[in-house]
Amino acid sequence: DFDDKPDSLFFSDGQRRIDFVLVYEDENKKITHKRSDRRKQKRKRQVYESNLINNGLQLEATRSVSDEKIVFVKVHAPWEVLCTYAEIMHIKLPLQPNDLKTRDSAFSWFSRLFRVDESIIKPEQEFFTAPFEKEQLSNFYVQDKDTFFNPATRSRIVHFILSRVEYATKNNVKKFGINKLLDTGIYKAAFPLHDSSFRHPSTDFKCPSERHLLYKEWAHPKNIFKLQPLDFIRKYYGEKIGIYFAWLGFYTNMLIVAAVVGVGCFLYGFLTRNNCTWSQEVCDPNIGGNIIMCPQCDKACTYWNLNITCESSKKLCIFDSFGTLVFAVFMGIWVTLFLEFWKRRQAELEYEWDTVEYLEQEEQVRPEYEARCTHVVVNEITQQEEHVPYTACGKCIRMAFCASAVFFWILLIIASVIGVIVYRLSVFLVFSATLSRHVSETETIRKYLTPQTATSVTASLISFIVIMVLNVVYEKVAILITDFELPRTQTEYENSLTTKMFLFQFVNYYSSCFYIAFFKGKFVSHPGNPVYWLGKYRNEECDPGGCLLELTTQLAIIVGGKALWNNIQEVLIPWVKNLIGRHCAAAGSEKVVPRWEHDYHLQPIGKLGLFYEYLEMVIQFGFVTLFVASFPLGPLLALINNMLEIRLDAWKLTTQFRRMVPQKAQDIGAWQPIMQGIAILAVVTNAMIIAFTSDMIPRLVYYWSFSVPPYGSHSSHTMKGYINSTLSVFNISDFKNASKPLSSWFGNQTMCRRVYRDFRNPPGHQHQYEHNIYYWHVIAAKLAFIIVMEHIIYFVKFIISYLIPDVSQKTKSKVKREKYLTQKLLHENDLKVMKKTMGKIADKIIKGVDSTFRHKDE
Repeated sequence: DFDDKPDSLFFSDGQRRIDFVLVYEDENKKITHKRSDRRKQKRKRQVYESNLINNGLQLEATRSVSDEKIVFVKVHAPWEVLCTYAEIMHIKLPLQPNDLKTRDSAFSWFSRLFRVDESIIKPEQEFFTAPFEKEQLSNFYVQDKDTFFNPATRSRIVHFILSRVEYATKNNVKKFGINKLLDTGIYKAAFPLHDSSFRHPSTDFKCPSERHLLYKEWAHPKNIFKLQPLDFIRKYYGEKIGIYFAWLGFYTNMLIVAAVVGVGCFLYGFLTRNNCTWSQEVCDPNIGGNIIMCPQCDKACTYWNLNITCESSKKLCIFDSFGTLVFAVFMGIWVTLFLEFWKRRQAELEYEWDTVEYLEQEEQVRPEYEARCTHVVVNEITQQEEHVPYTACGKCIRMAFCASAVFFWILLIIASVIGVIVYRLSVFLVFSATLSRHVSETETIRKYLTPQTATSVTASLISFIVIMVLNVVYEKVAILITDFELPRTQTEYENSLTTKMFLFQFVNYYSSCFYIAFFKGKFVSHPGNPVYWLGKYRNEECDPGGCLLELTTQLAIIVGGKALWNNIQEVLIPWVKNLIGRHCAAAGSEKVVPRWEHDYHLQPIGKLGLFYEYLEMVIQFGFVTLFVASFPLGPLLALINNMLEIRLDAWKLTTQFRRMVPQKAQDIGAWQPIMQGIAILAVVTNAMIIAFTSDMIPRLVYYWSFSVPPYGSHSSHTMKGYINSTLSVFNISDFKNASKPLSSWFGNQTMCRRVYRDFRNPPGHQHQYEHNIYYWHVIAAKLAFIIVMEHIIYFVKFIISYLIPDVSQKTKSKVKREKYLTQKLLHENDLKVMKKTMGKIADKIIKGVDSTFRHKDE
């Protein structure tokens, strides 16, 4: 059937190109189904294939080499069919080569160093294009009929036909489309062919071996620092995949700037950590060594010296520095630049890839929706009866149920976060009571293995595991809820699922970070009157330096762990499945296998396509922007991950998955407004992290107001005495019996200091344990900082958005030139021809009239 040519992409005659492949299992050789079911399936398939032929497609069937039960139906679209449906689908095709002069940018010489060698992958020639019209064929740039429609366009046209051909009629409702036939098992697979093996070029001289070139010059790990051949990707896989890799590459390139600035801020904090006055006071045996801290839990915990937190205070100086503020402001501006420049880049791609005026065709109804169309209603527009799956009341009930289900599962995610918080509270008791005794003999370990550190690290690990488990569960839940909602089209389905999945993922991934940043240690009262969770667990307290270091630890574990887990999962699962499939196929046959059979054993891309890839990157974008003030190395981790992600995604597409049906896409869809929402929220979260989570504002208030008279005793502004001034005093005799520690006291002292910055009046004061003047100064400073920072960044964002147009002048010129040529070539020429034709007809009529009158006169 294929003359032992494994790379053949043609029918047995060697002339007609295979545009699509349908795969089914021969009903006569099935033994698992009832005979009546096999007959029904065979009849539906035969009707379907007969209708395909009636629609102009040409079919050729051949049996599998390795399994005689499997039959491959090869589909070819002749020239006339391609022309007809190209006009129906408004496919834009070349009119003439682009004649506008292009200027290389000043940095083109530098970018050329990272581009793919043009002698290997030649740049695509630019054309002015217009929606195809059969009657205007002579005006289009047709050099060769075999190459005028490229393979991706041919596959898209054939899939359009396959999705609209009928196979049965039941209760006056037409059943149609390849998707339904795949869902019911009548066909096992339907896919366009890869043009060659990814390992080596095709042996067929007619094949360009684009898959091999993509693997060699794009997907291979050696190309990790090279720019992507986006035009070539779009040509082979279509605009939808091309726009994803264009966006991911643009995002990764923009991360380089953020990563450089983030590393600079980190190095600034690292190099200046030894100049951190308040950390020096914590580590000083005469200051921090003499400050006795109150127990952090009831009864089991003991008193402790402040200087045991010396190492954590040094680490905190790295992240809680002036560089943090600079980086937070920078990232607020960076995210605006990223979104605005992406709009410009997206506009360029829209023009270059012919999606500027892309007219989406009326989408096919989803088979799941069609199968439940049992109610008859009158369409208000057409005034004709049509079938729907539910009435207006039923739709409202269904939507209300789905919204309630989403809300319930989000509450369940929050409950899991509360469970991790309860773990923190309970395990801190254990670590505080036992850890100090177990490590007391090893002073070096004791510096690092404090109860706070042990609790933070173990809780972060458990939180990560819970997040990944819930991630798998809620993906299934979101799909089930969306299936029950029963959207009409695939676009509606994807938009609905996107909303639900992002809500789930937002709460799942970010809730623990929001808790640490904005709730932990904020509602604890004072040692004599602690606040309890569930009436049993004493609320958590932050370290003396605040919760910023714990937030940094949480982010590092989640971001790093998530990236590692996803990449391993994305590589291993399809590779193992294909390995098993190849092993089973090889066990049954030693013969040469054709291209269509090779591709059949690859993994299908799935109905949602790139949905999960976008979701993964947008969640990462949230981590990079929402909490970047506490973790300046976040952009660097994201950059490293994305450089690998691009090549791993490319490797999967070119080696492990069947070729996707090329699809049009004008932009990245619903993900863009989601990112814009994250960008707006990021300004607020980072301002609040600096104000309420870090210790920057209290330090600035002390430096400028409370280190000098009338509140302080120093002659000039200084940070000396900051620790002693900000740790409030508590009288141990005021402990209640329920929280009084069982352990012995340090000497004859009667006072201990609170761990957290609470700024309360000392015992014996007229208003003891109430907030003092320092507290109100700090609160006022924090609120003022948030308002000022937000307004400055939002103002700068507005100016940037106004100054950077969404479409560049060069792209506007190209669009105008194309419209002019379209009008001139397709419309004005027609008008001239019509005028010329009408002129001849008019002349004949006038001559006829003259001769008639002349005859009468005579």
